[in-house]
Amino acid sequence: MHSSSEVLASAKNGMSVNLIKTEVLAGLTVALALVPEAVAFAFVAQVHPLVGLYAAFIVGIITAVFGGRPGMISGATGALAVVMVSLVSQHGVEYLFAAVVLMGILQIIFGIMRWGKFIRMVPHPVMLGFVNGLAIVIFIAQFSQFKVEAPTGGDPVWMEGLQLYMMLGLIGLTMFVIWVTPKITSAVPAPLAGILVVSAIVIGAGLDVRTVGDMSSIAGGLPQFHIPMVPLTLETLEIIFPYALILAAIGLIESLLTLNLVSEMTNTKGGASKECLAQGAANVVTGFFGGMGGCAMIGQSMINVKSGARTRIAGIMAALFLLAFILFASPLIEQIPLAALVGVMFMVVVGTFAWNTFKILNKIPRTDAVVIAIVTGVTVAEDLAVAVVVGVIISALAYAWNASKRINARVSMNEKGQKEYVLEGPLFFGSAAGFQEIFTPEQDPDDVIVDFINSRVVDHSGLQAIDSMAARYIQLGKTLHLRHLSPDCKRLLSKAGDMVELSVMEDPRYGVAVDYDHKFDEEPTPQKA
Repeated sequence: MHSSSEVLASAKNGMSVNLIKTEVLAGLTVALALVPEAVAFAFVAQVHPLVGLYAAFIVGIITAVFGGRPGMISGATGALAVVMVSLVSQHGVEYLFAAVVLMGILQIIFGIMRWGKFIRMVPHPVMLGFVNGLAIVIFIAQFSQFKVEAPTGGDPVWMEGLQLYMMLGLIGLTMFVIWVTPKITSAVPAPLAGILVVSAIVIGAGLDVRTVGDMSSIAGGLPQFHIPMVPLTLETLEIIFPYALILAAIGLIESLLTLNLVSEMTNTKGGASKECLAQGAANVVTGFFGGMGGCAMIGQSMINVKSGARTRIAGIMAALFLLAFILFASPLIEQIPLAALVGVMFMVVVGTFAWNTFKILNKIPRTDAVVIAIVTGVTVAEDLAVAVVVGVIISALAYAWNASKRINARVSMNEKGQKEYVLEGPLFFGSAAGFQEIFTPEQDPDDVIVDFINSRVVDHSGLQAIDSMAARYIQLGKTLHLRHLSPDCKRLLSKAGDMVELSVMEDPRYGVAVDYDHKFDEEPTPQKA
């Protein structure tokens, strides 16, 4: 007989072994999928493939250890590569390394200032548009694997004939294996099973298909410390700063949105500011070790999470496996058919795209539907940062428009013969005009109460609206009571100082912060509640 403590210890050990096995295999799967991506993005940025692979390793391992979201994968990405190509083509790769270092410094500053928290300002429709747009981008990015060198030289041409049919067949087989594996066993991550099965068939049958080695050799040594060889002048800073700022913004936006997505999938929380700091540190180190920089990768993060990874182990192992491929296993890895990796990424697309979008489009506000469509389109046509900014602006304007129509008042006469306006809704730039239309000073009695108990003054336009309304009653010599201004409204009025024409806080005859009962041509007399 075993004691209950022994049984519990045995169960925990079994769970630990299973956990580690799951994490390690998930890391291996991610590493295999990272290789062609890193090489392809290096080509996009017009740098050597090892520059992309070193970035994937360094950024991947630092963010895996110190990042704000266990289970998230970072590395070289296409969103950054398309920005880098202009800098590299005009000034060379050394300027890229310097820009990556500065990019990291800016991200560290953003993290220290805790600006990552502003990611909560991104509305859910923008998140849906981001996910759908990125899924389409990942899908379109795989088309480059369907091109081969032209027999006569020149630009690559599309596959055709038997070569195309074999490519499509192997992609379909990979996707089928990934789909069926979870129904048979959970011992091996489904994407890894797909890669292994298709690779075994191709190598065993000696099929003539494109492999990782056809893109470029991934053999290399350890990344070496290297100070970017650029002049330390103001002119250099003027060249690299705009690129560094754009790269830092795109990198953090993509990383923080991916963090939120993974957090939703795993029902856990992530640290936005911590992720900013980790991304920044990773890019500073990458720039000094000959890497092209990077950020979170939604495709690989989805592979990792759906392979069962939930801790930092998988991300660390993915980076270490990638380094091992570069140092020791390049001949083996270069034999993996690209069709298997394309199949994995197609399954990522299927799993990433929010298919329920089509079901909810006619059930959500029209503005939200428009935001989803626009963010998706801009993500595909331009880049993620522009798409998110556009989506947030549209959402904010839509909110402001809707809020502007919410300002109204319940109007009544009390037993003292005073007319009462009990305001409802926020008072800000959008609702200021509607606020003015509520009042009828000429028709009102000599004693008027404006009650802000259900309203809030939000900005300077709100202050100006109050000032203008009060001026209309002053000119008619009528008594005005302003009641129930909230503490935050009082602070806003205090900060306004003399920004408004009548200086509402400083004029002793114009009681705003407290409820005064007075004529404007007499000294105020406080009223008891």
